[in-house]
Formats: sequence, C-alpha cells, structure tokens
Amino acid sequence: MRTVWLQDGAVHFIDQTRLPDDAPAVACRTPEELVEAIRSLRVRGAPAIGVAAAYGLALEAERVAGRSPADALAALEAAAALLASARPTAVNLRWAIARMLCVARLIDDATGRAARLAAEAEAIAAEDRSAGETIGRLGAAQVREGERILTYCHTGGLATAGHGTAFGILRAAHDAGKGIHVLACETRPLLQGARLTAWELRQHGIPFTLITDNAAGALMARGEIDRVIVGADRIAANGDVANKIGTYTLAVLAHAHRLPFIIAAPTSTVDLATPTGEAIPIEERAPGEVTHVGGRRIAPDGVVVRNPAFDVTPHRLISLIVTEAGLAAPPYDRTLAALLSAAARA
Repeated sequence: MRTVWLQDGAVHFIDQTRLPDDAPAVACRTPEELVEAIRSLRVRGAPAIGVAAAYGLALEAERVAGRSPADALAALEAAAALLASARPTAVNLRWAIARMLCVARLIDDATGRAARLAAEAEAIAAEDRSAGETIGRLGAAQVREGERILTYCHTGGLATAGHGTAFGILRAAHDAGKGIHVLACETRPLLQGARLTAWELRQHGIPFTLITDNAAGALMARGEIDRVIVGADRIAANGDVANKIGTYTLAVLAHAHRLPFIIAAPTSTVDLATPTGEAIPIEERAPGEVTHVGGRRIAPDGVVVRNPAFDVTPHRLISLIVTEAGLAAPPYDRTLAALLSAAARA
C-alpha cells in the first residue's frame, strides 16, 4: 500500500480524515499546503509526516533550482522552518528536515542539490519501510501463541511510509501464524483506532475487537489482555515516551495488572537531545476535536476544553522498546544510546 509518495511535482498521500468510508489521495505542491495537511491530520503518524516533509523539501529544492545557490538554500531553510512548526511533539518531523538540510548545505549547485534531495527523500522513505519490517520481525518474536494484544491509536502503514511500527508487530505475528487477537482502542477524541487501525486490521485479515478506551482496565482485570503494544512520537534519552494522549493511562493499567507494555518505534523517534519526558513539548489542539464528533456538537456550547494531543509515559512503566536497531530494555539511558551508536556505525 502506497501511503506517502512523490509524483508529478507533488507530495501525495491518502487523506486519513476520510477513512474508513473513503481513501482519496491528496496532492500538496507547496510547503504551505503540506503544513496545512499535517496540522489537519490528513497526513499523520510520526514517521509519515517526517517522510512527507522530506518530499516537501525535495519539491521546494526543485522549485527554486533556477535561483543562485545561496538564494535557493535560503528558500529551502525557510520552507524547513515552516514545516518544522507544523507539529511540535513528533521528533521524526524535525529529524527528517535536519537530515535534508544537512545534505542541502553540502551542495553548492542548486540544480544538483534538487536531484540529490529527491534521492535523499526517497532514501528516508525506503529506510522507514525497512525499519518497519525489522521492528515487526523483532517484536513478533516476543509474542506468544494465541496472545490477546491491546493496541492504541494508529501505527499502521498509513502512519509510516507503508509498513507500520506497533502495527507491524501485529502484522508479523499474524503472518507467522501465532493466532493473535487484537483489541483496538477507539482512541478519543479523533477515533484513530476506530477509523484507521480497525480499517488496516481488516485489510490484513487480522482478527480483532474494537473497544472503548475506558474498557481496557476492566478487560485487563478479567484476564482478557496479555500484552500492550503501542507506538511513539518521541522517546527521550532516559526512555520516557510521548505518545497519543491516553497512552500513559494504559501504561499505568498494564503495570497494575503486571502486563508487558511494549513501545515500537524507529530509531529516528529516539531523541537523545531530550533528556527526559518533562522536556518534550506537548501539542494542544482545537477544542472542537473534543466538543464535536463527525461535525456534530456533543457538548454544551461554550464549554471550557483541554485537548492535549499527547502524554508522556515514564520509562519505569515500559517493559521493552523495539527498534529496527534492536531491543532496548532498562536501563534505557544506556541501552538506547548503545542502539543508536551501533546503528550509526552500521
């Protein structure tokens, strides 16, 4: 399944706000259009928005290729700053942009720079697909036969360059014939679990049950959940994890019921420059996401709303972090740094 791609002078992606009823492709031709698409969640998922931004910078480099090298680079840097502002929590966005700018600054010729950045963006996308496959294989090895696995939000192909992170583990375990059953939380307020995860689970033929977010604890208490696997938008150096709001609640519940709580993410999500979760910026989104469902108001008009998009799960509640470079276990301040160091040398 193609999820984010560059074609005919535009960044294309499936409009995630239209699922599950429809899956139209959207085309963005300017950094401004791409920023709007990221902020409106038409393209979402930490790896996917990183790939989209890389493609966006490749397009901008082509657009300004006729300018002087200095002017073209200045235009690229302005576009990069605009794209980086689209969503503050997910580190993959800034990681991809920084990687593209690093390449751009090494090339003096504007035309050659455009070609090189297009190749770099394709490399970022290919590496993400490969990382998802490896995460799936390594994570599936931890799963026992017949497990009932709870997942949250959406971490499938649509949230990445095409394979998935936590979803990739579910996919690999299912493909290996382990007979798993997935419990997908609906994920309020925007219902990514109900709209997107359920859609992808059905696409892959993986047995699943959709539950309300607040049913998770009761099902854990009844012994109906064996493991929790979720993704991440940013992993701090000490192993604290920012992810979709509600992840922390599930981690506390899993800890109380002595269930493994697994994080799956590529190494591009690990931010060693952020020492702990306290330093991770948390995006606050529009009140209408809480007060309305499907365009229909469900709360009294004018109510005061808090709508943080993410929360931070402390490392002490996390059993294991699965990356394409290997598995990280406590103490995360050592194991994450060692994984990234090994990946850099590879």
